[in-house]
Amino acid sequence: MSTVKKTKGTGKKPVKAPKAAVAATLKADSATSNGNAADNLHIDSNGQTPGVRRRDFIHIATVSFAGVGADAVAMPLVSQMSASADVLALASIEVDVAAIQPGQSIKTSWRKQPVFIRNLTPAEIEEANKVDVGGLRDPQTLADRTKPGKENWLITLGVCTHLGCVPLGAAAGEVKGEYGGYFCPCHGSHYDTAARIRKGPAPTNLVVPEFAFISDTVVKIG
Repeated sequence: MSTVKKTKGTGKKPVKAPKAAVAATLKADSATSNGNAADNLHIDSNGQTPGVRRRDFIHIATVSFAGVGADAVAMPLVSQMSASADVLALASIEVDVAAIQPGQSIKTSWRKQPVFIRNLTPAEIEEANKVDVGGLRDPQTLADRTKPGKENWLITLGVCTHLGCVPLGAAAGEVKGEYGGYFCPCHGSHYDTAARIRKGPAPTNLVVPEFAFISDTVVKIG
């Protein structure tokens, strides 16, 4: 059945569908839709049959708005996921270690985290190397945690692996714990001269970040 479209502002009266034709259509729709003819053909009080039902229009409008909304949300989300300029700037740092004497440590910062740089003495290196690695909670040798030819330079994050506290031992006069490395007084984690966990609740050694020597005295972290 063709639909008669209403005209507006022309002064012409809308053409009404013949009642007999409407009745026949209702009967056919009832047979094909299990009696739900009212859902398939809407007739107003004048016996007219609009081409698009109000419910169909709402559905189409909702889907269209959802499509536009998804694009509008996607752009800010992608923008937020991008690294900010200050984070990119701190992706790596270069530190001149020429002034750090054997037995001394310094604290620096990388990606808003403290970093310990320690120049180990021959005695501290020997102490670390004679430890039975098999008996450690987190088995690693000193060589695993340093660079070839630079075994005296121990670089770690200054963050206790238990709950994220900053251990003591990097600054002059600070307590270094029972194993001569670092000590976290918050819950009693002791690290040795290779910054390996030896006692206390910390589950792993202090983390060694990615680093490389770009000259004899300058190290790049990150």
